[in-house]
Amino acid sequence: MTTLFISDLHLDPERPHITALFARFLQEEARGADALYILGDLFEAWVGDDDPSDTGALVAGSVRAVVAAGTPTYFIHGNRDFLLGREYAARAGMSLLAEPSVVLLYGRPALLSHGDTLCTGDVAYQQFRAQTHDPAWQAAFLAQPLEARLAFARKAREASRAHQEGLAGQGTMETITDVAPGAVAATFALYGVDLMIHGHTHRPAVHELVVDGRGRQRIVLGDWYEQGSVLRVDRRGSRLEALA
Repeated sequence: MTTLFISDLHLDPERPHITALFARFLQEEARGADALYILGDLFEAWVGDDDPSDTGALVAGSVRAVVAAGTPTYFIHGNRDFLLGREYAARAGMSLLAEPSVVLLYGRPALLSHGDTLCTGDVAYQQFRAQTHDPAWQAAFLAQPLEARLAFARKAREASRAHQEGLAGQGTMETITDVAPGAVAATFALYGVDLMIHGHTHRPAVHELVVDGRGRQRIVLGDWYEQGSVLRVDRRGSRLEALA
């Protein structure tokens, strides 16, 4: 049996082919798996569980069908869908996990995270994250009309693109938006695990490193902008693969 990990799908009505790829992945591969973990940014933007989008409805129905067929599905919030709440999770049959969470994978403890908290060099983003994860800010935001929240999401995406373009122009894009080695080492030491799985950076890879004299492994999931990406883990090991 196999446990599946995905992240950074950024599902959006403007890219229906990726939503279709995800639905096919759920139908053809997730059914029968030991578990499915979605490590954030399932959606390009999420402004509240009252969002009536067709994409949200399709995803909820597709995930619920997989759960009903016997594959438990778990979700960790990303930087784009941190407002996904218990109501939508219940509609989809997903279980919400804390950021980060430690799970047991065939006898091996693994730390699961979206990964954005590891990018400590991106000070502007970390300030924005601290603001938007404040419970008072979230309550005030969710109290606004849906159209106002959607407009905020559009402006936030534009600001994010401008921020990344600015970093690219300065030649600091690769270092600032990637994880900070010190943050990775500190996280491994804090949780006492030798396996970490996360997304966010859109740099799929398997990193072997040593922290405090102990071998560790950090697996980074890929995004779904042009194709799919999945990590398959079983008792024999792990395989990080692209999906067409």
